[in-house]
Amino acid sequence: MWERAQLLRPWNDPIKDIARKVAYQPDLFVVGEYNNQLVATAMIGYDGHRGTLFYFAIDPDYQGHGLGHKLLNYAENVLTGLGCPKLNVLVRSENNAGAQFYTKTGFQQDSAASFGKRLIPDN
Repeated sequence: MWERAQLLRPWNDPIKDIARKVAYQPDLFVVGEYNNQLVATAMIGYDGHRGTLFYFAIDPDYQGHGLGHKLLNYAENVLTGLGCPKLNVLVRSENNAGAQFYTKTGFQQDSAASFGKRLIPDN
């Protein structure tokens, strides 16, 4: 489903990412199913300062039916219950549909740049 939702990148191994999440805060790895088929995912992170969404995806065949809003509301409720004051999400610059979704759901683009450094290579 992540491939169909165009979330995967060659430098990230989704199997390793799932294993890492299940080992740390497994209750914040959420999946949605419909007729025994995986249709939605979210890896929710919380570090005590900010919450973050990763691998937030709705299967393209199920987009436009409110699943994204439901999953986002779930993530926000979980994080609020943990005392999280703010939720961040990283949106790739080419992901216009994702940026529009987050804007419509109340997110604002922060005036910050994201920097990354690979500590453990996946491949």
